[in-house]
Amino acid sequence: MTNIYQSLTSLFKSWAGAESSTFIALPGAGSSRRYFRLGRGDRTAIGVYHPDKGENEAFLAFTKHFLKHGLPVPEIYATDSEHDVYLIEDLGDRTLYDLIEEQRDAGIFPEALTALFREAVHHLVRFQVVAGSDLDYSHCYPKMSFDRQAMMWDLNYFKYYFARLTPVIFDELKLDNDFESLISFLLQADGNFFQYRDFQSRNIMITGRGLYFIDYQGGRRGALQYDLASLLYQAKAAIPQPVRDVLLDYYMDVVGNEITIDKKIFTDYYHGYLLIRLLQVLGAYGRRGLVEHKGHFLRSIPFAVENIRWFLGNAGLPVSLPELYHILEQIIALPAWPAPAGVKDNLLHVRLNSFAYPHGIPEDLYGHGSGFVFDCRILPNPGKYEEFRFLPGDDVAVIRFMDEKEEVRAYLSHAFTLIDQAVENYLARGFNHLTVNFGCTGGQHRSVFCAQKMAEHIRKNDRIVVTLEHREKENWMLK
Repeated sequence: MTNIYQSLTSLFKSWAGAESSTFIALPGAGSSRRYFRLGRGDRTAIGVYHPDKGENEAFLAFTKHFLKHGLPVPEIYATDSEHDVYLIEDLGDRTLYDLIEEQRDAGIFPEALTALFREAVHHLVRFQVVAGSDLDYSHCYPKMSFDRQAMMWDLNYFKYYFARLTPVIFDELKLDNDFESLISFLLQADGNFFQYRDFQSRNIMITGRGLYFIDYQGGRRGALQYDLASLLYQAKAAIPQPVRDVLLDYYMDVVGNEITIDKKIFTDYYHGYLLIRLLQVLGAYGRRGLVEHKGHFLRSIPFAVENIRWFLGNAGLPVSLPELYHILEQIIALPAWPAPAGVKDNLLHVRLNSFAYPHGIPEDLYGHGSGFVFDCRILPNPGKYEEFRFLPGDDVAVIRFMDEKEEVRAYLSHAFTLIDQAVENYLARGFNHLTVNFGCTGGQHRSVFCAQKMAEHIRKNDRIVVTLEHREKENWMLK
C-alpha cells in the first residue's frame, strides 16, 4: 500500500505541478483494481492501481480510441506503467444505479430514468458499431473475441461457482452437451462489433455534462446483443419488464440506423445472449457471495434468480437445452438465500485504525481497497511538548490539548462529514464493511486522538459496529 501511495502521489505531482493534499481510497467492487481520489484545490484526479499490465493496456488503449470518436469516457491524465498506476478524470461518485435506488418508488420507474437509459442505449450503439468498426482488437485482454472458449469459461463459471454449490441435482455430461448447443447457436450471430462486456448502470456515471462510461477494459469483439442484455437485466437494478421492452425496441431502431438488422432474428439471439449473461452473473455472485462470503453479492442472488424466473416463463429459444433448463427450474424453486456466516444484513462494520506513516498504511482486510486514509500530520503535534511526549492520544491531557485547537476541530468536522456520507451510502447499498485510517508520524498522538474521536462519533448510529485498533500501540507503550 505504501508503494501505491508513493507512486500515485508522485504521478499526481508530475501532472498537477504540486503535491496532492488529499488521498482517499474509494470503495472497490469485484475486481482487484484499487481506486483513489487525489486532489489539490480544484484539481482532482482518480488514481488507479492494478498489477495486471495487460488489462491496464487494454483500458488505456480503448480510452484513447473512444475519445478519438468523441465518446464520453474519462480523460487520461498521466500513466506510470512501470508501477502499474495511472491517473484519469474524476467523474464524481454518482452512478446511474445510484439514481435508480433514489428515484424508484414502490416499483415505479420514473420517465426521467427511462430517458437516461435511452441516452445510455444510444451511446452503446456508438461504442459497439461506430467505435468498434476501426478498433485495434489486438489490445483486448484476456481474449480478443467472445468466442467458443470464452463462452465456455462463462458457462463453467456458473456450473462450478453456483450450480455445484446449491442443492440442485444434474447430469454433468448432459449439461455440457447443452452448453455446446447454446454456444453453437450464439456463434451464428454476427460477432464483428465491440462488446463492452460489463455495460451496466454501476459503470455509467452521471455528471453535469451528461452520462459518462467506465470499466470497459474487458471489452472484445462480439455480438451486439450481449451488452444490451447486461444493461437491461442487471440484477439489482430490477428494471420493470415494460421498460425493458421499450428500450429493446429503441435499441433496435438506433442500431438499425447504422446497420441492417432483422428484428425477429436479432431478438432470438438477444434471448440467447441474455441467458449466457444471466448464467455468468450467477457464477460471479456465487463466487463472491457463496464462496467469499461477501454480503453485497449474496444479497444480489435473489434478484438474479428473479431474472431467471422471467426468462424461463417468457424467453423462447430456437435450441433445446433440457438439462440446463432442468437446473434453472430447480434454482428458482430453492428457498430464500441465507446471509453468510459473520455477516449481519442490517449492520455496517467499520474498522478504524491509527498508524504511523513510516510503517506504511494498514492493509485492507476486506478486499475493497483501504477505504479512507486521513493524514493527521497537518495537525498540531503534542509530541513536541515534553509533558505529552510519553502519553498516547487517548490520554485525558492530550485530548484536552487537541480539543482546544480550532484547526483540529475543523479537521474533524470535515472528516465526520465525509464518513457520515460514506456510512449513509454504504448502509443504503447494503455494504457490510468500511475501513477508516488515521495516520501521523509516530502513530501515538494525533492519529490515535482522531481515530478515537471518529469512533465516538459514528458509534451514535445503532446500525454500526466499530472496531478500533491502534497499530503502533505496542511501540509507544514501551517508551
